Amino acid sequence: MALDGAFLRHLKKEITDRALGARVDKIYQPNKEELVFLLRTRQEAFKLLLSARANSPRIHFTQYAPENPKVPPMLCMLLRKRLSGAKLVEVRQPGLERLLYLDFDAANELGDKVRLSLVIEIMGKYSNIILVDGQGKIVDALKRVDEEMSSQRLVQPGLAYELPPAQNKPCMLECQPEEIVEAIVHQPKNQSLNKGILNALQGLSPVVCREIEHQVGRGQELFTRDLTQEQRERLRFFLERLFTTVRDTAGEPYMVTKIKGKPMEFSFLNIVQYGTLASVSRWEDFSSLLDEFYEERDRQDRMRVKAQDLLRLLANASERLSRKINLQRGELARSEDREHLRVCGDLINANLYRIERGSAFADLENFYDENRLMRVKLDPALNATQNAQKYYKEYRKAKTAQQVLGEQIAQAEQELLYVDSVFDCLSRAQSESELNEIRQELREEGYLKAVRDKRKPPAPLAPLEFVSSEGFRILVGRNNRQNDKLTLKQANNNDIWLHTKNIPGSHTIIVTGGRQPGDATLKEAAMLAAYHSRAKDSSQVPVDYTQVRYVSKPQGAKPGMVIYVHYQTLFVTPQHELTEKLKKL
Repeated sequence: MALDGAFLRHLKKEITDRALGARVDKIYQPNKEELVFLLRTRQEAFKLLLSARANSPRIHFTQYAPENPKVPPMLCMLLRKRLSGAKLVEVRQPGLERLLYLDFDAANELGDKVRLSLVIEIMGKYSNIILVDGQGKIVDALKRVDEEMSSQRLVQPGLAYELPPAQNKPCMLECQPEEIVEAIVHQPKNQSLNKGILNALQGLSPVVCREIEHQVGRGQELFTRDLTQEQRERLRFFLERLFTTVRDTAGEPYMVTKIKGKPMEFSFLNIVQYGTLASVSRWEDFSSLLDEFYEERDRQDRMRVKAQDLLRLLANASERLSRKINLQRGELARSEDREHLRVCGDLINANLYRIERGSAFADLENFYDENRLMRVKLDPALNATQNAQKYYKEYRKAKTAQQVLGEQIAQAEQELLYVDSVFDCLSRAQSESELNEIRQELREEGYLKAVRDKRKPPAPLAPLEFVSSEGFRILVGRNNRQNDKLTLKQANNNDIWLHTKNIPGSHTIIVTGGRQPGDATLKEAAMLAAYHSRAKDSSQVPVDYTQVRYVSKPQGAKPGMVIYVHYQTLFVTPQHELTEKLKKL
């Protein structure tokens, strides 16, 4: 879902109404593609997020503060130097371009008042954030663009700032609906109406164009050259209503959510085109909508960047273990034919006098199979006795291999399950502190080299905490080490333990306090266990539960690995909304 120019116009109004006159208190750069400005007025302080991520470029107020690096990047240092204490005096948008100017009144090194503009360009993979001085010269940019990257538009310090190439589409702020209707029906190519609108108007996303087509055609697909006069009139009517909404910034924030609760679209219009296939909810403001829409996706992207070394390590370990198991299983399959080796040795021993040295084979009566003839391969370089001993040696080797390989395969499979569980913990990590705990766990297990650090280790993180609708505390482990501590040390024997069946996930504990939890609490805890597992996006997830007294850890087992008995199973579908509702504030 792209943030279009019409939606950005509503964001511009929201930023102007709330932040105009605010001063820049602090500036952070959590990663190479995002900036966070802490703005402060006399009444309040708030965070403004500017993102140039390829899959989620945007600008809005945010409640989610991503972790910042210990050493700020160079651009962050420059922005702090030039914009700290600066006053936001204007927010500008050229037409309905996906671009905003944030104009600041700042002071230079001599204390003189200067005008600086921070330009955010929201253009997919070409998105950028650029600092421009009062003369229109580029001071610096989040993404510098040189001649090797583009021959049309350079973004380098000292060069004059130029707007991105225009799309040459009419802007609804400067034209009339009748003009657009004529342009649509006279397009050279007969195409679906939503594509015709998209090609004829600036600042609209595909979802808005599809919604207009849905309204004009009453749910039917329409084509530009096949519109009846009535349909043209309906198109003009809905375009006029759209024009008024955008000009007056009278739209409202709506999010379209899949049945399973996953956000799929957002708009400044109410979206009805999906019918019963999705639900539509209205939000309080545009910023909170975008915060919710992108938070989970951005968290995963941020963690993926910070955890690249761990992901490579675990991927290599998983591949190595899988290859090892396959090789050992092949060797084990070959060893299952060991009885044939013993029979060959016995037949040779019983017929030593008949076998001539140098023979490549011998046809011998198999007294184990009603004296049927059996051809036994021989090594011509060995005599009969030596050939028999060779078969016996291979038989003993195969017999030993079956015993050893069975144990080795079982150990490798357990290790593969452990690596898989760390993958799952890594996918759910929400902060650098959680990543550090996973790194420490891998060091203790020998997957990473130990690091000598004289500094005091940070305090271990507490498990995630929720409260059921019946008032029971529910604790969820963040990683394998915390799972062990939560289940084997913190939990009481009468507490309820839950875990997804045969699926990597967190240990979940219902703290009973001597009471008996009801069905509602059991179901909610099972949903939390499923949500904090690899089956997060699945339905009808099996979750086992039992009392903590029936959970134990085998000697020598990897972190997070336990066995349990006397359990029952619930089937639940994880819900993000329920997880947020039960979260303890």
